[in-house]
Amino acid sequence: MTEDRELDAWREQWSSIAEASTDGQRKIQQRIKKQNQRYVIGNLMSAIMLAGFLLFALVMRHQSGWLGTGWATGICVLVFVSAAYRVWILRGTLHPETQTTRAFVELWHKRVLARIRLLQISIYVSLGWIILCTALTAANWTTIGQDVMAHPKDWVELLIACVLMQPVIWYWAVWLRRRKLAELNEVNIILDEMDD
Repeated sequence: MTEDRELDAWREQWSSIAEASTDGQRKIQQRIKKQNQRYVIGNLMSAIMLAGFLLFALVMRHQSGWLGTGWATGICVLVFVSAAYRVWILRGTLHPETQTTRAFVELWHKRVLARIRLLQISIYVSLGWIILCTALTAANWTTIGQDVMAHPKDWVELLIACVLMQPVIWYWAVWLRRRKLAELNEVNIILDEMDD
């Protein structure tokens, strides 16, 4: 019986490619499983924060005078706009279309893109909220001043603290965005390898 060395070499190459492909799929599945857990925890934490803000708004509404009602209304509007935007951005990222590895990687890609969009808007929302609150407080100080029985200088400290918090929020958002862009690059590489 003669040995076919070419056939044996081909079998060895094929088995090594199959093992590498299986290892790659296993790594992808583990990454997606961890990412699914983070996705669920992130959405749960967001829901808890939204509920906390609504509870805070309810407590503020029962405070005496116009200030409590105004703050409660502003917080409720911010919460509902933020929740609606989050749901709109995350649409289509709940589960994959099929149960294939490619579908899970595409889901991962959608989630990373959605997270990047949410981070971009968070910078603008934090800055806009400070500007809006400052403008409303300045425009209505005669009413607010009577309600809180304070001098405007007392509120300047709070405004300065809020403005000083902005670079911390921006630094965190930029840091997380950089991580998500690296993750997006990784997902794009995996998708390109799957296309080949």
